[in-house]
Amino acid sequence: MKAVFSGRALMDDMHFGLRSRDPSRLDRRRKMNWATGEGLIGCDDPEEVDAAFDRGEPHVGVAVIGLSLNCPDAEVVALRIMRLIHSEETERRGQGVTALSHMVRLTQEINQALLERLRELLRNPESREIAEDCAADIWIFVPHHKLPIWMHLWAYRYLIKHKLSIWWWSVTHRD
Repeated sequence: MKAVFSGRALMDDMHFGLRSRDPSRLDRRRKMNWATGEGLIGCDDPEEVDAAFDRGEPHVGVAVIGLSLNCPDAEVVALRIMRLIHSEETERRGQGVTALSHMVRLTQEINQALLERLRELLRNPESREIAEDCAADIWIFVPHHKLPIWMHLWAYRYLIKHKLSIWWWSVTHRD
């Protein structure tokens, strides 16, 4: 019997290769090793990520990044990202911001709570660099009419800052 899929399902299969119809999904899950972090980038099960948070797994950030790459539901992924970027550990916050960038690239969606947390991270000198990379991804992939005014102002300031630094480098490094 030939399977018939809608255009959305086909698109999901192309962008999120670990869909439930994927026969190798179980093989990927068996290859995930929470002790070493191996295979966690293939994680596509939000409940498994929640259980890892509850167990205090050291590599849960990698699993959240995997979830952001493999789960097409931005709301489901956003909850786990929010949990990660509120971590006290700098590495986990960085992994949360990386997961947010991936989610935004693939879904073109972001919620208000994540935007407000990103704004806090942009104000923090410790996390500003990785937060700027994520904010740039948001500016590129999310329709601008869905973004708050502070994001528009940030984007213009960021653009001017980088254009000036490129210009300054070209002036000072002439041969």
